[in-house]
Amino acid sequence: IHNAFHASLLHAHVPNDNCLFPGRLHNQVTDDPNAPDTEWAVSKILNHQGLKTDAMFQVEWMSGDVTWLPYHQVNHLQALKAYLEALGV
Repeated sequence: IHNAFHASLLHAHVPNDNCLFPGRLHNQVTDDPNAPDTEWAVSKILNHQGLKTDAMFQVEWMSGDVTWLPYHQVNHLQALKAYLEALGV
């Protein structure tokens, strides 16, 4: 990695366009933008695989992204309680 670059390689910074990259606004990503320790906001839990503490949960984020997380990362979420209630557990 080089710490010196030729001037022809430098360009002016252009911020991301929210129309081209939706879901990146602060209020779409965090539950409470005024909270000191803002965390990614979970919209809902869509699915799960596995049993008990080995389970993996498919999480939809407020930004629209979907990822799989292990139980120990979602066990405190209100979305998990709602998901389990919907399943009748």
